[in-house]
Amino acid sequence: MLESDEFLSWPVYDAERALKRSRLEPALQALTRHHAAACADYGRLLAAYGIAPDAPMTLEQLPFVPVRLFKHRLLSSVSPEQVFKTLTSSGTTGQAPSRIVLDKLTAQRQTTALARIMQNFLGPARLPMLIVDHPGVIKDRHSFSARGAGILGLSNLGRQHVYALRDDMSLDLEALRAFAERHRGQPKLAFGFTFMVWQHFAQALRAAGERVDLSGLVLIHSGGWKKLVDQAVDNATFKARLRDLLGDVRIHNFYGMVEQVGSVFVECEQGYLHAPAFADVLVRDATDWSVLPPGREGLLQVLSCLPHSYPGHSLLTEDRGVLLGEDDCPCGRRGRYFHVHGRLPRAELRGCSDTQPGLAAQA
Repeated sequence: MLESDEFLSWPVYDAERALKRSRLEPALQALTRHHAAACADYGRLLAAYGIAPDAPMTLEQLPFVPVRLFKHRLLSSVSPEQVFKTLTSSGTTGQAPSRIVLDKLTAQRQTTALARIMQNFLGPARLPMLIVDHPGVIKDRHSFSARGAGILGLSNLGRQHVYALRDDMSLDLEALRAFAERHRGQPKLAFGFTFMVWQHFAQALRAAGERVDLSGLVLIHSGGWKKLVDQAVDNATFKARLRDLLGDVRIHNFYGMVEQVGSVFVECEQGYLHAPAFADVLVRDATDWSVLPPGREGLLQVLSCLPHSYPGHSLLTEDRGVLLGEDDCPCGRRGRYFHVHGRLPRAELRGCSDTQPGLAAQA
């Protein structure tokens, strides 16, 4: 276990490569030791692959857990009475959702980390906030879907919250107009999941022949790109449509997942996703798991100092991506920056797991 939460005070995007690695490596090794001792399944997984949790490791040598494992096992490093809340992923058709247990320490870390990351893009003040969803999605405060967890986490950054949708997912145009009028000419924040913003907000406004001036708005959105790609809607089209409907708004996508909530990778002004100080990303070849250099597409591995209650500090995702560079983004933020190219097809996912015989069964 980490002895302190010092990592939450690290400047979010200021550390150059050597300094960041000197901080991250011991913090992540400490988490590996903690989870190996506290989570029996994780300890057995490491033992099955001959990995000694006490051995010195670079970022590239840290063992990783496939995110798919969370769909099959409840991996916990805390006692049942320490569980503060349980998060569940949305899950795909025919698959069980991931279940992630949070203790109060992990939940607080995630809240603090998310705030520090987003303040880099929003400033320190809490802004009037439009939530592109309906209020019923966060009714149960003890067991959240990924959608509810995302909304609750981001809502801490705003004030005077207004929901853009009714419980039946229809657009509440009266509430939207009132929000726009009340905060005209002021900075303001909106958050929603990408498909919800497109389908139930932008498309609904367009169908109604409406334009609402929300100039000065910062829209943060995440997830759901697969459905938009199926409709031939890419990032540029998404942004252009929203600006046509809402005026002069800033739009930032971010990459994250319920299995590692809090360590989000936000899109900068250049359109690149950035790793914050207390998290990082590697790209691995899907055939031999070697770490790939910038420019080569592979599977994304995400690293985070935050998870204390479950072994989610080093995860192999099922997303394809490419590392673009480190410490040299034109936006001025240091750290690694990358693109996500989408989810592996299901056939490739099966092939991927076949190359790790018995991984889930060993846990």
